[in-house]
Amino acid sequence: QYACGYTYKCSTKTTTRDYTALQRMSRERRPMADWENALATSTTVYVGNLAFNTREEQLYDVFGRVGHIQRVVMGLDKVHKTPCGFAFAIFYTREDAEQAVAFLNGTLVDERNIRVDLDWGFQEGRQYGRGSSGGQVRDEFRQDYDPRRGGYGKRMQAKMEKMEAEMMEQMGLG
Repeated sequence: QYACGYTYKCSTKTTTRDYTALQRMSRERRPMADWENALATSTTVYVGNLAFNTREEQLYDVFGRVGHIQRVVMGLDKVHKTPCGFAFAIFYTREDAEQAVAFLNGTLVDERNIRVDLDWGFQEGRQYGRGSSGGQVRDEFRQDYDPRRGGYGKRMQAKMEKMEAEMMEQMGLG
């Protein structure tokens, strides 16, 4: 078990956090021991559930309250190069990163409860969203309207536009 309370277990019952960890390891094709060592010594935290209009300066302000920040990297839509709801905060020490997880996970930023987790470390290219439309995958499937994350999810927007076009055609306006 790591200082932040994270426990990695291989079992038939997989938690969300274990699944996320396995996804990250798989995506990077790193040997498990390298990945576990990187996670155990990293000074980087992943920050999720940000509003699309959250600014880098705000994150420096929030995370600077628990430790000395080396760098903040905003997550970007890979197509439009606009913020897409996540970031990485890189601290100078492991202790500061653990403090961020302990004290800032669930904190309200721009009226959203942010998620803060230890990350195995930032590498160039990880700042881009992996969704098919360029943003985060989770925003592709969102069914509800969330104005701080771009409205409806991309698939829901496409479905609604198709329905609107069909209605217009039926009314003879299309």
